[in-house]
Amino acid sequence: MIFGAAAFGQPHHRWTIAAALAGGLAPDLSLYLMVGWHLAIAGTEARVVFGELYYSDAWQAVFAVDNSILLWGALLIVALAAGWRVLTAFTGAALLHIAFDLPLHAGDGRAHFWPVSRWIYDSPVSYWDRSHYAGWVGPAELAICILLTALLWWRVSDWRWRAGFALLLLAEFMSNNIWRFIF
Repeated sequence: MIFGAAAFGQPHHRWTIAAALAGGLAPDLSLYLMVGWHLAIAGTEARVVFGELYYSDAWQAVFAVDNSILLWGALLIVALAAGWRVLTAFTGAALLHIAFDLPLHAGDGRAHFWPVSRWIYDSPVSYWDRSHYAGWVGPAELAICILLTALLWWRVSDWRWRAGFALLLLAEFMSNNIWRFIF
Protein backbone atom coordinates (compact mmCIF):
# COMPACT_ATOMS: atom_id res chain seq x y z
CA MET A 1 0.00 0.00 0.00
CA ILE A 2 2.87 2.35 0.82
CA PHE A 3 4.51 1.61 -2.54
CA GLY A 4 1.23 2.31 -4.37
CA ALA A 5 0.58 5.57 -2.51
CA ALA A 6 4.11 6.79 -3.21
CA ALA A 7 3.94 5.86 -6.89
CA PHE A 8 0.38 6.88 -7.75
CA GLY A 9 -0.94 9.16 -5.02
CA GLN A 10 -1.00 12.82 -5.99
CA PRO A 11 -0.73 15.15 -2.98
CA HIS A 12 -3.09 17.77 -4.43
CA HIS A 13 -5.65 15.10 -5.36
CA ARG A 14 -6.18 13.27 -2.09
CA TRP A 15 -8.66 10.86 -3.66
CA THR A 16 -5.78 9.49 -5.73
CA ILE A 17 -3.91 8.75 -2.50
CA ALA A 18 -6.92 6.90 -1.10
CA ALA A 19 -7.39 5.06 -4.40
CA ALA A 20 -3.72 4.10 -4.55
CA LEU A 21 -3.88 2.76 -0.99
CA ALA A 22 -6.99 0.74 -1.87
CA GLY A 23 -5.39 -0.48 -5.09
CA GLY A 24 -2.32 -1.60 -3.19
CA LEU A 25 -4.57 -3.69 -0.94
CA ALA A 26 -6.97 -5.01 -3.60
CA PRO A 27 -4.95 -7.97 -4.93
CA ASP A 28 -4.66 -9.43 -1.41
CA LEU A 29 -8.04 -8.40 -0.01
CA SER A 30 -9.64 -11.78 -0.73
CA LEU A 31 -6.72 -13.51 1.00
CA TYR A 32 -7.10 -11.35 4.11
CA LEU A 33 -10.85 -11.89 4.22
CA MET A 34 -10.67 -15.66 3.73
CA VAL A 35 -7.77 -16.12 6.15
CA GLY A 36 -9.40 -13.79 8.68
CA TRP A 37 -12.67 -15.67 8.48
CA HIS A 38 -11.04 -19.03 9.01
CA LEU A 39 -8.65 -17.99 11.77
CA ALA A 40 -10.85 -15.59 13.74
CA ILE A 41 -14.39 -16.86 13.17
CA ALA A 42 -14.34 -20.47 11.98
CA GLY A 43 -11.47 -21.40 14.29
CA THR A 44 -9.51 -23.18 11.58
CA GLU A 45 -5.90 -23.92 12.56
CA ALA A 46 -3.23 -21.78 10.87
CA ARG A 47 -1.49 -24.89 9.49
CA VAL A 48 -4.73 -25.87 7.70
CA VAL A 49 -5.35 -22.35 6.38
CA PHE A 50 -1.82 -21.83 5.07
CA GLY A 51 -0.98 -25.47 4.31
CA GLU A 52 -4.21 -26.69 2.70
CA LEU A 53 -6.87 -24.05 2.05
CA TYR A 54 -4.42 -21.56 0.53
CA TYR A 55 -3.47 -24.14 -2.12
CA SER A 56 -7.02 -25.42 -2.74
CA ASP A 57 -8.53 -25.03 -6.20
CA ALA A 58 -11.27 -22.76 -4.81
CA TRP A 59 -8.87 -20.31 -3.16
CA GLN A 60 -6.48 -20.36 -6.11
CA ALA A 61 -9.40 -19.56 -8.46
CA VAL A 62 -10.15 -16.43 -6.42
CA PHE A 63 -6.48 -15.43 -6.34
CA ALA A 64 -6.22 -15.90 -10.11
CA VAL A 65 -8.93 -13.28 -10.66
CA ASP A 66 -7.76 -10.65 -8.17
CA ASN A 67 -4.10 -11.08 -9.14
CA SER A 68 -4.59 -11.11 -12.91
CA ILE A 69 -2.17 -8.78 -14.65
CA LEU A 70 -4.43 -8.95 -17.71
CA LEU A 71 -7.58 -7.84 -15.87
CA TRP A 72 -5.85 -5.06 -13.94
CA GLY A 73 -4.02 -4.01 -17.11
CA ALA A 74 -7.29 -3.76 -19.02
CA LEU A 75 -8.76 -1.61 -16.24
CA LEU A 76 -5.69 0.62 -16.28
CA ILE A 77 -6.01 1.10 -20.04
CA VAL A 78 -9.66 2.12 -19.62
CA ALA A 79 -8.75 4.52 -16.80
CA LEU A 80 -5.94 6.13 -18.80
CA ALA A 81 -8.05 6.40 -21.94
CA ALA A 82 -10.87 8.05 -20.01
CA GLY A 83 -8.52 10.30 -18.03
CA TRP A 84 -9.81 9.04 -14.70
CA ARG A 85 -7.10 9.89 -12.15
CA VAL A 86 -8.67 7.99 -9.28
CA LEU A 87 -9.15 4.76 -11.25
CA THR A 88 -5.66 5.15 -12.71
CA ALA A 89 -4.20 5.41 -9.20
CA PHE A 90 -6.25 2.40 -8.02
CA THR A 91 -5.36 0.12 -10.93
CA GLY A 92 -1.77 1.33 -11.14
CA ALA A 93 -1.18 0.54 -7.47
CA ALA A 94 -2.79 -2.89 -7.88
CA LEU A 95 -0.51 -3.65 -10.83
CA LEU A 96 2.51 -2.43 -8.87
CA HIS A 97 1.54 -4.77 -6.03
CA ILE A 98 1.30 -7.68 -8.46
CA ALA A 99 4.60 -6.72 -10.12
CA PHE A 100 6.34 -7.03 -6.75
CA ASP A 101 4.40 -10.18 -5.85
CA LEU A 102 5.37 -12.06 -9.00
CA PRO A 103 9.08 -12.46 -8.18
CA LEU A 104 8.58 -12.93 -4.42
CA HIS A 105 6.49 -16.10 -4.16
CA ALA A 106 8.51 -19.30 -3.86
CA GLY A 107 6.11 -22.24 -4.01
CA ASP A 108 3.04 -20.15 -3.26
CA GLY A 109 2.61 -17.96 -6.33
CA ARG A 110 -0.55 -16.97 -8.17
CA ALA A 111 -1.83 -17.43 -11.71
CA HIS A 112 -1.02 -13.85 -12.73
CA PHE A 113 -1.97 -14.34 -16.39
CA TRP A 114 -5.51 -15.61 -15.87
CA PRO A 115 -7.80 -15.99 -17.87
CA VAL A 116 -5.31 -16.72 -20.68
CA SER A 117 -3.15 -19.03 -18.58
CA ARG A 118 -3.17 -20.71 -15.19
CA TRP A 119 0.63 -20.90 -15.22
CA ILE A 120 2.28 -19.89 -11.95
CA TYR A 121 5.81 -18.60 -11.72
CA ASP A 122 7.68 -20.42 -8.96
CA SER A 123 10.26 -17.89 -7.85
CA PRO A 124 13.48 -18.85 -6.10
CA VAL A 125 12.88 -15.83 -3.81
CA SER A 126 10.21 -15.39 -1.14
CA TYR A 127 9.07 -12.42 0.92
CA TRP A 128 8.22 -14.68 3.89
CA ASP A 129 10.11 -17.98 3.61
CA ARG A 130 13.57 -17.68 5.16
CA SER A 131 14.79 -20.71 3.19
CA HIS A 132 14.18 -18.58 0.06
CA TYR A 133 15.98 -15.38 1.11
CA ALA A 134 13.21 -13.74 3.13
CA GLY A 135 15.89 -12.78 5.63
CA TRP A 136 17.13 -10.37 2.95
CA VAL A 137 13.88 -9.49 1.21
CA GLY A 138 11.95 -8.55 4.35
CA PRO A 139 14.48 -6.04 5.70
CA ALA A 140 15.00 -4.55 2.22
CA GLU A 141 11.24 -4.13 1.79
CA LEU A 142 10.96 -2.56 5.23
CA ALA A 143 13.82 -0.15 4.49
CA ILE A 144 12.18 0.92 1.23
CA CYS A 145 8.86 1.38 3.06
CA ILE A 146 10.58 3.63 5.62
CA LEU A 147 12.02 5.77 2.80
CA LEU A 148 8.70 5.89 0.94
CA THR A 149 6.85 6.81 4.14
CA ALA A 150 9.29 9.69 4.64
CA LEU A 151 8.62 10.75 1.04
CA LEU A 152 4.87 10.60 1.63
CA TRP A 153 5.24 12.65 4.82
CA TRP A 154 7.23 15.23 2.84
CA ARG A 155 4.57 15.36 0.11
CA VAL A 156 1.49 15.50 2.36
CA SER A 157 1.25 17.92 5.29
CA ASP A 158 -2.15 16.83 6.64
CA TRP A 159 -1.56 15.09 9.97
CA ARG A 160 -4.34 12.56 9.28
CA TRP A 161 -2.59 11.27 6.17
CA ARG A 162 0.72 11.27 8.01
CA ALA A 163 -0.80 9.29 10.88
CA GLY A 164 -2.27 6.82 8.38
CA PHE A 165 1.09 6.37 6.67
CA ALA A 166 2.75 5.86 10.06
CA LEU A 167 0.18 3.18 10.91
CA LEU A 168 0.80 1.47 7.59
CA LEU A 169 4.53 1.51 8.27
CA LEU A 170 3.90 -0.01 11.70
CA ALA A 171 1.74 -2.70 10.06
CA GLU A 172 4.54 -3.35 7.56
CA PHE A 173 7.01 -3.72 10.40
CA MET A 174 4.69 -6.15 12.20
CA SER A 175 3.87 -8.20 9.09
CA ASN A 176 7.54 -8.26 8.16
CA ASN A 177 8.28 -10.00 11.44
CA ILE A 178 5.15 -12.09 12.03
CA TRP A 179 6.22 -14.78 9.56
CA ARG A 180 9.04 -15.69 11.94
CA PHE A 181 6.42 -16.71 14.51
CA ILE A 182 3.84 -18.32 12.23
CA PHE A 183 6.29 -20.44 10.26
